[in-house]
Formats: sequence, C-alpha cells, structure tokens
Amino acid sequence: MPDLGSPHRLKEHLPRLEAEHYRGQAFVFWTHTIEDRRAGWLDSERHHAFREIMLHVATREHLLCPIYTLMPDHLHLIWIGCCTGSDQRAASKFLRKHFAPRIAPLEFQHQPHDHVLREDERERVAFSLTCDYIAQNPVRKVLVVQPGEWPFTGCVVPGYPDLYPWSEGFWEIFWRVFNASVSRGYLGKI
Repeated sequence: MPDLGSPHRLKEHLPRLEAEHYRGQAFVFWTHTIEDRRAGWLDSERHHAFREIMLHVATREHLLCPIYTLMPDHLHLIWIGCCTGSDQRAASKFLRKHFAPRIAPLEFQHQPHDHVLREDERERVAFSLTCDYIAQNPVRKVLVVQPGEWPFTGCVVPGYPDLYPWSEGFWEIFWRVFNASVSRGYLGKI
C-alpha cells in the first residue's frame, strides 16, 4: 500500500456525471488548476501555444470555445459540442496531454473541475452571464480594471482567428457559426 503522506499519495477523484453528459452538444465550463496553485507559467508564448492546441482540440472534437481565460494559477474555458461525435472528456484529456509540457516544471492538478450547464444555464442571457463570469476573473483578482485589458482571454472558433469576445457583434457571429456547425454536424465555414 502506498504511503499516503508521500508526494505520490492516492488522489481522490472529483465526482463526474455519466459520459453522455460530456458528448454531443454539451455546454461545459472547465477549470484546469495548476498543482498547489503555483504560478509562473503564464506568458505570451504559452498563451500562443495554448491557442494552437485549443484549435487542434476544437477541430478533433468539433467544439467551439466562446471564451477562455488563462490565470496565473489556473485556466477557465467553456466548450460547446457541435455534433453527436463531440466528446469533451476526450478533449480535456488531449488538451492536458499536449499543454502540460508547455507549463513544465509546473503540473496540472490530477483532475480538472467541470460544470455541465443545465438547460436553463444554456439560454442566451444566462450563458452570456457565465461567459462574463469567466471574463471578469482577472478583474476580481485585481490584475486589470476591465476584462478586455487582460491579454490572456479569448475564444477559439475555427476559421475565425480574429474573433475576440469583445469584438463588435461577437455574440451574433458566434451563434451564427454555432448554428451553422450544428446544422452541418461539423465545424465549417458559414
């Protein structure tokens, strides 16, 4: 039996819903925390690497990310599946596998936290409030005065590299892309 006081102690797993809740057109709010809430990894180079990996994740799993915020000791993001084959657990595993080397020697906590949005939380007004909560994180931590000032917040919508959460008409464009993607069953140009 392992020594529970050692660095390799057994970790408890956060409760998870059944796998089907993370598949298809699921809306999930993810939090990936750095082990022991350590900081020191966040810079422009790693932000660029994160965006590149997120683009691969979005393409592989047919996901859209209307908002993410990278913080000194964690990151928040929302993914929305666009087809029946979308799998956010697989996406999370892929993201962590490919981004973990970029934050070394720091590591992610052994398991991310997630919140699968209920139907009422997916309604446009409620959903935009959840996205705003993510955007306001740097303001709450007194890192910036306005959320648009934080250089580590963005979105990942394949085919729209210049789309930004504070862009003119962002939500109109985002929902148009989402609806077109869902109707085709995959991500593609509208």
